[in-house]
Amino acid sequence: MARKSTKQNKSIYQLAREEKNYSREKASELLIGIAPERIERIESGTFLIRPDEVLEMSEKYEKPDLCNYYCSNECPIGQKYVPEIRIKDVSQIVLEMLSSLNAINEKKNSLIDIIVDGIISDNEIEEFIDIQQQLERINITVEALQLWVEKMLSSGKINKEQYEKFKK
Repeated sequence: MARKSTKQNKSIYQLAREEKNYSREKASELLIGIAPERIERIESGTFLIRPDEVLEMSEKYEKPDLCNYYCSNECPIGQKYVPEIRIKDVSQIVLEMLSSLNAINEKKNSLIDIIVDGIISDNEIEEFIDIQQQLERINITVEALQLWVEKMLSSGKINKEQYEKFKK
């Protein structure tokens, strides 16, 4: 007898598919080259998902955060270098970004003083690490904003043609 799927044991890939109300068969029709059996094995964790499959799912399920999840949690390189980003409300993202920019603005003179000689001395290390952490917070808010934009583009809430036109 098959095990009953509960919210606690569903993978992010299964949750994304179910959020669109797709059966595995319907998803397979949309996900070119991915059979329903492979989708089931990916969702159950029996098979490792490939990066091209994540890209396809993120597009067809309109879930750009699947790519970030994969990179930050399943890719060995990404686990080291890619922070996990959660899609938030744009107002929360902007407030976090402004707070981080204000904090780093207060530290810019310290950064100049630390870096001017090209050496980080023992008494500068703590301040330098604090500045690095502030810069990482800015980076994460930029990534969160980009993820939010991708979600709005995929859902049609931002006109993709206009966005691409002005982005160039």
